[in-house]
Amino acid sequence: METVQTQLKTVFDACKGQFGYKNVNQAPTIEKVVVSVGTGRVDDKAKLALIQDRLALITGQKAAPRAARQSIASFKLREGEIIGYQVTLRGQRKLDFLNKLIHMAIPQTRDFRGLKISSIDEMGNYTIGIKEHTIFPETADEDIRDVFGMSITIVTTAKTKAEAEALLRHIGLPLQKAK
Repeated sequence: METVQTQLKTVFDACKGQFGYKNVNQAPTIEKVVVSVGTGRVDDKAKLALIQDRLALITGQKAAPRAARQSIASFKLREGEIIGYQVTLRGQRKLDFLNKLIHMAIPQTRDFRGLKISSIDEMGNYTIGIKEHTIFPETADEDIRDVFGMSITIVTTAKTKAEAEALLRHIGLPLQKAK
């Protein structure tokens, strides 16, 4: 099992023929990984603390609360209320999290048939939606009734969708075959 770190070092060699790179710095890399959880209208302080604690266990970093930017009367939402938590991973924590995601968590997903290529945006970033946080090994023993979903965004320096797809395939992300 190759780690993400060793695979990131060989991206230039793998992609230079396909994209015509002449310099190592032209090859795309992963800038950061952003993990976010929306809590919605959860008012229970214990459940919010559990979400924050589980997110810290999964990522290895304390989650930062995110507040609502404006009030929306139809949702009974007030400006400044906590509506979610977010963690931004860089450096070694980013690489460790990606290793755990690719090699341990994604294979635990039920009925998994590959990640969609259409989730790559025009700027070369990739967003994965996870319905149950229990696929991560740190949270496998917890109570089933407090399951929450999360969004994982892999921010790359790729300039096109094709470059981002080549990078993500090279590091081992199980993307579906192009149709």
